[in-house]
Amino acid sequence: MKKTVTIIGGAGTIGTILRKGLRDKYNIVILDKKVPEQAEEFVEVDATNFDMLLENIPKDSVALINLLTIKTENDLSDVEEFHKMTNIHFISSFYVLHAAIRLGIPKVVYASSNHTTDYYENNGFSSLGREISTHDYPSSRGLYGVLKFASENIGQILALQTDNLSIINLRIGSVHPNEEKAVKEDDRLLRTLLSHEDTVLLFEKALHSSVRFGTYYGVSDNPGKPWSTENAMRELGFVSKVNSTDINKC
Repeated sequence: MKKTVTIIGGAGTIGTILRKGLRDKYNIVILDKKVPEQAEEFVEVDATNFDMLLENIPKDSVALINLLTIKTENDLSDVEEFHKMTNIHFISSFYVLHAAIRLGIPKVVYASSNHTTDYYENNGFSSLGREISTHDYPSSRGLYGVLKFASENIGQILALQTDNLSIINLRIGSVHPNEEKAVKEDDRLLRTLLSHEDTVLLFEKALHSSVRFGTYYGVSDNPGKPWSTENAMRELGFVSKVNSTDINKC
């Protein structure tokens, strides 16, 4: 019998990729406000409502994957936009972590972002003269990256305070629904792409990992990639299978 993995905010691009890539190994349940194009099991949930989230997460879940995201503009000058961003990228992330603790779910995989350190990156190039690593102090150009890093830190605190809870943060590079077309049109993607195949592989490695707490960059082994995946290879066993060069040949 397949174990249940619940994807919160799973109606978007990464959720669709993971559902297709993991459904043969796991029973995938998607929770989202938006109805996905395809899903074997879907529950409409507003993740900013903790009670609703807690009530609808399947109790037999072995892991939660947090893909919640929202796009805003002027979120550091417009108070309403600031609250929209904070509600999804910080408060709801806190809710997901506490739901896992309350329900006894042993793993949370958090889709963080390369924007936690985007001060060091420009158009897919590292400004450090080397690949950006998780040892580099997070410095972001915007609220999105700031909140992603804050949620990573909350996860670390709760993982250390809670027995039998593993939290894996994945700082995702660039994932596109039509990667073949995208890499031919966007030069940055030649360096920042996380291919569909590697997306599934990275999340699967995170789900299988015995690491108590860890933060890793999610990027394929593209020529000139700005972020290091050395610790993802060492600690999770992630080895990129398909990079931007491979996609460009299609």
